[in-house]
Amino acid sequence: MAVEQPLPASAATPGDQTRIHNIGYRNYDGPRLGRSYATRSLYSQSLRGAYGLGRSVKSKVLPMLLFVVMCVPAAIMVAVAIATKARELPVDYTRYAIIMQAVISLYVASQAPQSVSRDLRFKTVPLYFSRPIETADYVRAKYAALASALFVLTAAPLIVLYVGALLAKLDFADQTKGFAQGLVSVALLSLLFAGIGLVIASVTPRRGFGIAAVIAVLTISYGAVSTLQAIADAQNSTGAIPWIGLFSPVTLIDGVQSAFLGASSAFPGAAGPGNGEGAVYVLVVLGLIAASYGLLMRRYKKVGL
Repeated sequence: MAVEQPLPASAATPGDQTRIHNIGYRNYDGPRLGRSYATRSLYSQSLRGAYGLGRSVKSKVLPMLLFVVMCVPAAIMVAVAIATKARELPVDYTRYAIIMQAVISLYVASQAPQSVSRDLRFKTVPLYFSRPIETADYVRAKYAALASALFVLTAAPLIVLYVGALLAKLDFADQTKGFAQGLVSVALLSLLFAGIGLVIASVTPRRGFGIAAVIAVLTISYGAVSTLQAIADAQNSTGAIPWIGLFSPVTLIDGVQSAFLGASSAFPGAAGPGNGEGAVYVLVVLGLIAASYGLLMRRYKKVGL
């Protein structure tokens, strides 16, 4: 018959050493805010980031400087109009963004990579998608944030012009109409430029490459189209000038506003598009905006895997 041996002292359960510690864990019983709140938060943070708010002083320098550069010429025009008692502003509302397109392009080139390239570089995109937020929410938030930032950049000088025109006692109806047309123009410009900038920036996680690529697309396309239009004008091929303008974001906006918003065209010989050609311009602009959104959706479906 087997005799049960007692456990050695070293193997005995040390009951007198057992402790239960209350470290304060408890269940979360607050509101579940869900996807919409997460999307709004991402939008607001991205919009703030486009002007360096909530970030280091270094991050604020360039966007704030570009904002000032956009507004200062408008303030000077207003001061001159008031001092000289002019009967109209030196520049139409719809022309201002076209004149300042180099500043706008630089802003897009600097902030589009900041918005999306950092997430790719530090591999934080999958962390976003581990929460209730989905691919479409991320894309919409980023797109809307950069478009809103661009609208602020381009609409602010128009507000300066409008307020200055009223202070100069220019015709209220004419100024209000021109101001509204200018807002429509810069809204289209903001959507188009934001989409193009984000698509290019989302290709590479390296911010420097993104900046160079956006600048190249926006500035080289404008320079090439302007050169071809000048050649066509010199050869008396004025009918080709509006069609050449379809191949640059800046000239696309110029064509839309000259066809439908009463703006004077910057095309050589003032050969802006007519109503039929203007309809093509509108379709191309809307198509590019939709294509930019679609390409971003496709890109981030892959990134989130």
